[in-house]
Amino acid sequence: MSNLCIIPARGGSKRILRKNIKSFLGKPIIAYSIELAIKSNLFNEVMVSTDDTEIKEIAIKYGAKVPFMRSAKNSNDFATTLDVIEEVTSHYKHLNIHFSNVCCIYPCAPLIQTKILHDCYTLLMEGNSYSTFPIVEYANPIQRAFKLSNGKTEMFDEKYAQARSQDLEKAYFDSGQFYWMDIDKVIEGRSIYTKNSGCVVIDTIYAQDIDNYDDWTIAEMKYKILNNSI
Repeated sequence: MSNLCIIPARGGSKRILRKNIKSFLGKPIIAYSIELAIKSNLFNEVMVSTDDTEIKEIAIKYGAKVPFMRSAKNSNDFATTLDVIEEVTSHYKHLNIHFSNVCCIYPCAPLIQTKILHDCYTLLMEGNSYSTFPIVEYANPIQRAFKLSNGKTEMFDEKYAQARSQDLEKAYFDSGQFYWMDIDKVIEGRSIYTKNSGCVVIDTIYAQDIDNYDDWTIAEMKYKILNNSI
């Protein structure tokens, strides 16, 4: 079985400038994803897909390969993760290299635990899933969520207004860290999320979206807690 790790890291981040190589507790944040992938011993190749020469140099420094630069078409704000994965796997096929499984690890995910990466891979292999990824339980019942309507609060679904939290079905969200996939099945279905996707539930301490500078600070605090360096 051959496995490819793709770390997508374009240079045009908007909300946090140069986000993918910004220093996170002393080294570029992308280095954590590269080092995790290499140390996991799960991959035949760890590569970074980028359109940026500085990101390329940093990726190579930390042990990843950058066999080609990402196309302009897949470097804009509208290119999807699947677009990037298709471009990468197509490039390898032209070199007569085929991978059965692909894991897309995002460059700003320093809280990923090696065990979770392995657990999701095991689930992909033993559960006959088309894709697997970590998810996190919502802290509060989504069935009792509110929206604002003309400045007034309004429930999305009033039938749950009197429901007890413990009686409501649990809901989860994508941790946004990585996706394992049977690459042929995912490309055939044109979606990473499939009706045959499996998930591993992780605790909130192991996940953090990093969309702004407050998120960045929280992620650093979580990392310090997990590594007993706070």
